[in-house]
Amino acid sequence: MVEAATLRLTKPLLRRGPKGDGHAVMVLPGFMSDDPYNRSLLKFLGELGYRAHGWNLGRNLGPGNISLREIAAAVRRLERQSGGKVSLIGHSLGGIYAREIARENPGVVRQVITLGSPFGAGRDRGSNVHHLFKRLNPGREADPEHLARQEKLAVAPPVPTTSIYTRGDGIVNWRTSIQKKDHPETQNIEVPGSHCGLTHNPTVWYLIADRLRQPEDLWQPFNSRVFRHH
Repeated sequence: MVEAATLRLTKPLLRRGPKGDGHAVMVLPGFMSDDPYNRSLLKFLGELGYRAHGWNLGRNLGPGNISLREIAAAVRRLERQSGGKVSLIGHSLGGIYAREIARENPGVVRQVITLGSPFGAGRDRGSNVHHLFKRLNPGREADPEHLARQEKLAVAPPVPTTSIYTRGDGIVNWRTSIQKKDHPETQNIEVPGSHCGLTHNPTVWYLIADRLRQPEDLWQPFNSRVFRHH
C-alpha cells in the first residue's frame, strides 16, 4: 500500500501531535480484517496517551459470526474499566458496528469516527465485496432484526460522528459513506487514498488525533482548507 510507505516517513511528525487525555478508544476492524491489521494505529493512539484497544473478537466475518450484542458488551466493559466514555473508530463494516453501538448505547460512547464505512443508501449495490459478505452470512438479508437495522443505518447516531472517506476507495461506493446532516455534530471529511489503506493513511491518523483530542461535550467540526469537508 502506498499509504503504508508514506506512513513510515511521516510517523515521527505525527507523534509530535497533541497528546490525548487518556480516555479509552476502541478500533473495530473492517470486513475480513482483525486487530493485528490495525496494530500500527493502536500503537500510535497509545503513544498519544489514549487507552487504545482492539475489539478482541477475532476476524470480522460479519454479523452472522459476531453479534452486535457481543461487540456492545465489549464496549461497555471497556467503559467500566476505564471509568469514562469510549471513542469508537471503525473501518468499513467496523464503522457500521460502531454507529449502531453508539445509537443503542449513547451513554457509553464519546464519539464515532468511521473510515470508508458504507452506511448510506445503495450500500449493497455499491460494494464490491457484497457477494462475499452474503456467502459468509447466509440468510442475514431475510432476518427481521437485520432488516429493521438496515432502515436506520444512514441516520447518524446521537453522538459526535465523523465519516472519513476517499473517492479512490475501490471497495465500497464512496457516496455511501456520506453522512446527511442529521444533527449538528456530524461531519464528512474526504481524504486521498484507498479503502484498505485507510487505517494506515497518515492523513487519516492526523484527523483521528485531531478528533480525539477535543474535550468531551465540546465537539467542533474539523476546519481546514487542506481537506474537503461538509
